[in-house]
Amino acid sequence: MKLGFIGFGEVAYEMAAGLKKEGMSGIVAFDPMKDDPKIGKLVKERAESASVHLYDTPIEVVQQADVIIAAVPGSKALQAALDAAAALDEQKIYVDVSTSSPKTKKKIAEIVHGQNASFVDAGLMGGLTLLQHKVPAIVSGRGSDRFIQLMSPYHMSLQKVSDVPGDAIAIKLVRSIYMKGIATLAVEMLETASSLNVAPLVIESIAETMNSKPFEVMMNFLVNASAIHAERQAHEMTDVMGMMHEMGIESTMTKATKERLQSLAAKNLKEKFQGKKTERWEEVIVG
Repeated sequence: MKLGFIGFGEVAYEMAAGLKKEGMSGIVAFDPMKDDPKIGKLVKERAESASVHLYDTPIEVVQQADVIIAAVPGSKALQAALDAAAALDEQKIYVDVSTSSPKTKKKIAEIVHGQNASFVDAGLMGGLTLLQHKVPAIVSGRGSDRFIQLMSPYHMSLQKVSDVPGDAIAIKLVRSIYMKGIATLAVEMLETASSLNVAPLVIESIAETMNSKPFEVMMNFLVNASAIHAERQAHEMTDVMGMMHEMGIESTMTKATKERLQSLAAKNLKEKFQGKKTERWEEVIVG
């Protein structure tokens, strides 16, 4: 089995470097920045470090490889598939690890299937710098089973979710709403807490609450509590924004929280649930 990359940025480099340690050889790649006066040197240094042979066109990579991993920005994913399509055939697996939308993944799958090749939609669920090729990844698409079979000897961490292109990236992108959102919310909270010289006490208080129950239990509690108390909580966020404004701190996430709470309040869920908290978050979302 021979592996090829279309796009040899950080993602492809880290994966290739890890696979090299597992004993994989003969990896090939194409990167449009290979001869760029600014970026080209880094691309070539990475390729040499990971023992990867760089080709001048994506077609050459596809011709040489059995499994092709497209590791390009989401905005370039569709074009990358179009550029590679002519050399695809029934023996090849085309794996897209970009963060393009589920709709784009489906379009790419159509292109790949049109050449009788197999398609895999992959979502990388962690950082590659430390984990490299072992980064947890979820996959979907008709080529997933064969891809997992081929890569298992190299200890890749792959979990199939379905045969439907777009399902894997949908999970990753929806997860990002929370993971990126909570990170930026923490920045806003910590900036405010630090300005008030109360950061340790605030962190301790939040930790005590959040660590008291498993994640899903706490999520249900918080979502359902907000459904019942949305109007009051929105007013509280107005007060918080006023405090932050006086301190000269940007309240982007707090404002968004207020607006979402106002949206919840408009559903009149408190009246619908007769002032009682529901058991499951689904009732709030459907409500």
